[in-house]
Amino acid sequence: MIIKPRVRGFICTNAHPTGCAANVQEQIDYIRGSAIPAGRGPENVLIIGASTGYGLATRITAAFGYGANTLGVFYEKPGSEKRTGTAGFYNAAAFEEKAKAEGLYAKSFNGDAFSDEMKDRVVETIKAEMGKIDLVVYSLASPKRTDPKTGVLHSSVLKTIGKSYTAKNLNTDTLQVGEVTIDPATDEEIEATVKVMGGEDWAMWLQALAAADLLAEGAQTTAYTYLGDKITWPIYGHATIGRAKEDLDRTASELNKQLAPIQGEARVAVLKALVTQASSAIPVMPLYMSILFKLMKAQGTHEGCIEQTQRLFTEGLYSETPRVDDANRLRMDEKELDPQLQAEVESVWSQVTTENVEEMTDIAGYNADFLKLFGFGVSTVDYDADVSPLVLVDFE
Repeated sequence: MIIKPRVRGFICTNAHPTGCAANVQEQIDYIRGSAIPAGRGPENVLIIGASTGYGLATRITAAFGYGANTLGVFYEKPGSEKRTGTAGFYNAAAFEEKAKAEGLYAKSFNGDAFSDEMKDRVVETIKAEMGKIDLVVYSLASPKRTDPKTGVLHSSVLKTIGKSYTAKNLNTDTLQVGEVTIDPATDEEIEATVKVMGGEDWAMWLQALAAADLLAEGAQTTAYTYLGDKITWPIYGHATIGRAKEDLDRTASELNKQLAPIQGEARVAVLKALVTQASSAIPVMPLYMSILFKLMKAQGTHEGCIEQTQRLFTEGLYSETPRVDDANRLRMDEKELDPQLQAEVESVWSQVTTENVEEMTDIAGYNADFLKLFGFGVSTVDYDADVSPLVLVDFE
């Protein structure tokens, strides 16, 4: 099969297995070539949401930077003879192949991470094969969640709170700069968004591990989030997502109390804006990131997922002097939030139009990053070659 990208808005409906494998290899090569301090680091790592974006980069950093045993949980679809699988499936398959070739322990569970059944299966495997976990990373992004206790399906919404918000927006299909209006959420929608995107499931994973006595002395756990600044605040701050982020902070505080007997620590990690399957669906973000990327690339400060997670490990999780804010969050977004840079972003934001968007932003780079998420646009891959979408791998 000749596989070419099929894009509809912020969704690519197919993926390229060879391109996804090449992306994984690029990140492995980066970690192998980066400076990983000797000494302190993880040994047994559980990543919930491990197949794409920051979660995948975290798994690569732990395994190929520190030689850690990794167990990843995700929900992805395999390919068939006639249809491609999801990019995350191909990413995870490539990761496992490369990790096992290096003699690294790597096991993956493909299914509903929100379910009690998945937690039970993972706990039993850790108990039988890994020993105690010293790092738990929560990087799950999902629009829906079924509460395992009630059986109720909750759906998140991207809405404001209190009043509507209108802002500039970029249609990435047509490159038209226009406006988008985001309506306020109901109380029920706010509650549902917190149920999906807040800290409840993160806490349930830690409780399951603690109940089985599978957390090592000094174990750390972190959940990933994004905060942004003035332009994105109406979306990420005073909005449904913002309420979910507040819940993450509350969860971290509660988890710290629970982890105190083993000298463990829970912290939210704030990462920079990047093109992911989740962020590409959020209004305002494509235009903001296109501006931000152009300016950060000009400064030489732009980073992708793998650069961010490498710094999270070396400057945050395993640093004697981690960069934390007043809320005890690990901050890896300091380059994006540089006041001078943000002032420049706001200046471009006020001037950008349909006519000058390609000149004033890095929309080309944004689109390239988007396609690369699905294995397309990798220079080393021949996209005219016949490739099977069926990748055989034994996930649990």
